[in-house]
Amino acid sequence: MPPRCQVLSGCAIIVRGQPRGGPPPERQINLSNIRAGNLARRAAATQPDAKDTPDEPWAFPAREFLRKKLIGKEVCFTIENKTPQGREYGMIYLGKDTNGENIAESLVAEGLATRREGMRANNPEQNRLSECEEQAKAAKKGMWSEGNGSHTIRDLKYTIENPRHFVDSHHQKPVNAIIEHVRDGSVVRALLLPDYYLVTVMLSGIKCPTFRREADGSETPEPFAAEAKFFTESRLLQRDVQIILESCHNQNILGTILHPNGNITELLLKEGFARCVDWSIAVYTRGAEKLRAAERFAKERRLRIWRDYVAPTANLDQKDKQFVAKVMQVLNADAIVVKLNSGDYKTIHLSSIRPPRLEGENTQDKNKKLRPLYDIPYMFEAREFLRKKLIGKKVNVTVDYIRPASPATETVPAFSERTCATVTIGGINIAEALVSKGLATVIRYRQDDDQRSSHYDELLAAEARAIKNGKGLHSKKEVPIHRVADISGDTQKAKQFLPFLQRAGRSEAVVEYVFSGSRLKLYLPKETCLITFLLAGIECPRGARNLPGLVQEGEPFSEEATLFTKELVLQREVEVEVESMDKAGNFIGWLHIDGANLSVLLVEHSLSKVHFTAERSSYYKSLLSAEEAAKQKKEKVWAHYEEQPVEEVAPVLEEKERSASYKPVFVTEITDDLHFYVQDVETGTQLEKLMENMRNDIASHPPVEGSYAPRRGEFCIAKFVDGEWYRARVEKVESPARVHVFYIDYGNREILPSTRLGTLPPAFSTRVLPAQATEYAFAFIQVPQDEDARTDAVDSVVRDIQNTQCLLNVEHLSAGCPHVTLQFADSKGDVGLGLVKEGLVMVEVRKEKQFQKVITEYLNAQESAKSARLNLWRYGDFRADDADEFGYSR
Repeated sequence: MPPRCQVLSGCAIIVRGQPRGGPPPERQINLSNIRAGNLARRAAATQPDAKDTPDEPWAFPAREFLRKKLIGKEVCFTIENKTPQGREYGMIYLGKDTNGENIAESLVAEGLATRREGMRANNPEQNRLSECEEQAKAAKKGMWSEGNGSHTIRDLKYTIENPRHFVDSHHQKPVNAIIEHVRDGSVVRALLLPDYYLVTVMLSGIKCPTFRREADGSETPEPFAAEAKFFTESRLLQRDVQIILESCHNQNILGTILHPNGNITELLLKEGFARCVDWSIAVYTRGAEKLRAAERFAKERRLRIWRDYVAPTANLDQKDKQFVAKVMQVLNADAIVVKLNSGDYKTIHLSSIRPPRLEGENTQDKNKKLRPLYDIPYMFEAREFLRKKLIGKKVNVTVDYIRPASPATETVPAFSERTCATVTIGGINIAEALVSKGLATVIRYRQDDDQRSSHYDELLAAEARAIKNGKGLHSKKEVPIHRVADISGDTQKAKQFLPFLQRAGRSEAVVEYVFSGSRLKLYLPKETCLITFLLAGIECPRGARNLPGLVQEGEPFSEEATLFTKELVLQREVEVEVESMDKAGNFIGWLHIDGANLSVLLVEHSLSKVHFTAERSSYYKSLLSAEEAAKQKKEKVWAHYEEQPVEEVAPVLEEKERSASYKPVFVTEITDDLHFYVQDVETGTQLEKLMENMRNDIASHPPVEGSYAPRRGEFCIAKFVDGEWYRARVEKVESPARVHVFYIDYGNREILPSTRLGTLPPAFSTRVLPAQATEYAFAFIQVPQDEDARTDAVDSVVRDIQNTQCLLNVEHLSAGCPHVTLQFADSKGDVGLGLVKEGLVMVEVRKEKQFQKVITEYLNAQESAKSARLNLWRYGDFRADDADEFGYSR
């Protein structure tokens, strides 16, 4: 096929055949019989005395005339003679044969070349050149025009004084240019117009294989270097292009070359002739993602330089490459533990980032144990950022690469295999967010290292922003110091700290570690200390322990309990009430997560039993009812539970005498199921005093209406219908307008809007004075099932004893609350017996020996009510034959 060409000067042209399996052969043709001016030449660097030679007049216009006419076109040529040195002289014609335009004649006719001196016009070619020259002279064209042609001499600039300023002054606006030389696929020499700067342009963001210069001066091409060079040359050499100047590197300009047919940078990548480079991809103004996508295209198809490419996650299934998981824990500042849909746990490291670390050798006191979270600057801030954003949330995980395990060396510890991924939540790349806050840095890789984040460029850009804005690790300010006292296991410190925590009521805490279902390590942000915390009121299965010389196995369900607590509270913000401490310096108390009591939850899920120490607490009732429900399910710790028949209780109590020690109480509330709440008369004055002080305190610091957000299980203050404030506990939050509260000192319940609630001042908490209303039920009687009958009984009791002082004796304990007998303070008459006499309730027969005397009295009263057909008995004995006198209520 006819060749194409490159113009060296007004009379020297390189012609090139068609490529066949590689760059094509080249030939230089010098035009016979004519002479055009010499183009400027730069002095050789090796010759100190040599000087730059400028253009001869009309040399550049001659070159341009030929460049515009010939570049990219087909030509044909004839060789007329060849010198002993191998220079070839001949004619070049535009087109497929010698009928086309004769280039030499066109040059002479334009006045851009002259006939060579001494040529005799004795052949047709010479005659035609002679005619062309005469016409050019007559028309005063080119060099035959007036003047000496100095305006055609370019003021060539080979160096730029301040390349950075030069690049910035163009504001990334395209500059017109001619590509003069292609050094390799991604480096060219360009003539910038109109000011004739001759500059080396390196394509931003990529690098092609190059020609390595050996010691002897020869060049060795890397694989595909020649092909890449030809790819660029055949498209750009001596073409008119536009260049966006993007940055500079020494005297070299980094830029993007735009040609009407496309962008060579992206084309080289897409064809597998180039790879992306991190150091310059950031300046690529058209978006690094485009380049990465083009490179990915070539990698996936294994084109050219990628012929042996293996993807970093090639051996992973699609479901293992991309998945949604729930974040359970944040490890340091660059890794998280997630729970997969399968229920398995997996540690995920954030790709391409490095958490904060200690700089220098001697930054650490040798005698002090390093606590990375608090001792490494910004580690705590990084961990907290991730914890607040991610804990308990679903995230999208895209695995970028698996970093294989590496053995330990003298300087680096051993690493197990790591799964490195890009983690996003709500479209935000967490690693990028971390880096942009200056809470992590980006790892720099070898150029050929493909094991990196799929969003590596955004990470680099985020780091650049953080450095520019002086964020976090890049800040010039003093580094934040976290003086965190570790009180866990330090009995002396714990003793000093205990009263302070007891007075604080509910304290905010973050669960740092879960040792077992009921043993945790907490960080208290207000007090900036770490404590070991044991859950009160429960007996949780013990975990396995390593003791000197033996391994103690864990109790059944200890691991399940640990996992339950971990999933619920690890690294969450919780509230704790400290009640006491053990001899080892561990604090004991109650932990609340989102209003729920963790002790109660463990009991509810059959992972713990209620411990007798819970009796003294205000959570005893909740614990007991949770335990009752759990026992019925017969799961986990109750799997082998057998319900004890009622009779079997009797022998234990056989020896006892009925104790009758009546204490004065004040009845404050009676419930619809005939339970009642009382206050202890002995502590009544304390309550009055507390209420008075509390109301004075509230009057001087009234709560801001609507500022309190109620949470289930929380103590608060509530404004009753009488306009006064009382202590209360939130039982349920339906909506801000409907909050169910329980008045802890009186036993009544109410539904209020949250605007009538406020925070309970710590000085009046249940630590200072426990809840004063205690719930009881009547012993020896059965409350009627029928609603109307029950209402009659309740009305009678309300009339007789509400808001009056009575005497109370505890007869026996039961799952719900203690069962008691109640006497009128003045007459000493038994209230329960009175109800039986009125025929408003029935007797509950108990078999215990010590109660027989009382039961007999109650049964006699029931018989007389029956005879008189009072209330329940108005239609006679309504019970079946196997009735309740045998002690079984159906």
